[in-house]
Amino acid sequence: MPLSGRKLWLAGIGGAGMSGYGILAKAWGADVSGWDRRETPYLEGVRAAGIPVEISDGPPAPPADAEAFVSTAFAGRVEGASRAELLAELVGLAESIVVAGAHGKTTTTAMIAFVLDRLGRDPSFLIGGEIPQLGGNARAGSGWLVVEGDESDRSVFALPATVAVVTNVELDHHTTFGSDAELEDAFEEWASGIETVVWGKDLEPVDFKLAVPGEHNRLNAACALAALEAVDVPRADAERSLADFTGAHRRFELAAEVNDVRLYDDYGHHPAEIAATLETARALANGGRVLALFQPHLYSRTLHLADELAAALARADIVCVTEIYPAREEPVAGVTGKLVVDRLSQARPGMRVGWAPALPDAAAVVASFARPGDVVLTIGAGDVDSALRLIEERLR
Repeated sequence: MPLSGRKLWLAGIGGAGMSGYGILAKAWGADVSGWDRRETPYLEGVRAAGIPVEISDGPPAPPADAEAFVSTAFAGRVEGASRAELLAELVGLAESIVVAGAHGKTTTTAMIAFVLDRLGRDPSFLIGGEIPQLGGNARAGSGWLVVEGDESDRSVFALPATVAVVTNVELDHHTTFGSDAELEDAFEEWASGIETVVWGKDLEPVDFKLAVPGEHNRLNAACALAALEAVDVPRADAERSLADFTGAHRRFELAAEVNDVRLYDDYGHHPAEIAATLETARALANGGRVLALFQPHLYSRTLHLADELAAALARADIVCVTEIYPAREEPVAGVTGKLVVDRLSQARPGMRVGWAPALPDAAAVVASFARPGDVVLTIGAGDVDSALRLIEERLR
């Protein structure tokens, strides 16, 4: 119980990261409580771990003598240490496998944890998404700690990993890094201090059948297998287990099938991720059309990558774009989802492209275009998945 005697209060405990940190800290002996502004799906697991949570518009005062840690979403608005400091401490308490990179982090981390779990290695894990086969996004076990790192706030570079996995390096956070070179240098410097590093760029996609579709998942699997070999898991055993992995929540997840229209949801928000998602959808459409409802994520990303987003979305047959999901950013004058619409119309003249700022309207537009045999996707890292129910209702 390495955190026995510690009292922690987490601001933003309903997030994908902080919820997991709280669960692990509680299991390792800390007295944990937390606050968030609204209910989230992750809080079910937090409360199941015996952690009290307060929901209110504004943060309450932390309990007496508690150490306060604050999620990125509330940085500068709530006093306390950063969530990065808490994560670094947790990682330092166990032998850890840390997965980083621009794309594929969640899936690759989940693959590693899933194989270790299936093979009886009892892993701990902290993953930035729900993994149905693992029962959530976090767990405290007796084996390796498997962690999804995050370069968006540079927090991954403070993690003292035993084994590091870098799936790929591509600029995705324009308010944090000024160039590809700066990002590459940061990863190289971090990796130089780690005992074993797996670089996705050096690997070939696996050649055996996976339950999750797409070439990108074959590359994720290659990264996972290399990390598992580094911690002495026989490759043959790992491959057998990995073949049964069915994926993470919101990673090309089948949501419904209505009147021969298949609805999928995907968290992709960077052009490379969107392109991979649409290529996977095209392969599964079997001659049917591919329709996408896309919600841009972050003003900075939309501004800097509008052309690239349009080029990726051009792989679909019909696209409807909704307003930007701001997350942690303040609005930027002149930057809206319409920017992507205009660039897409230029990139592929004549393509049917819709612009509907409100999600309910966007759902209605996409549903009106769908016909039997189509594959329809909601794509984005915000709350675009809430449109799935609306699309499904209109298709019935």
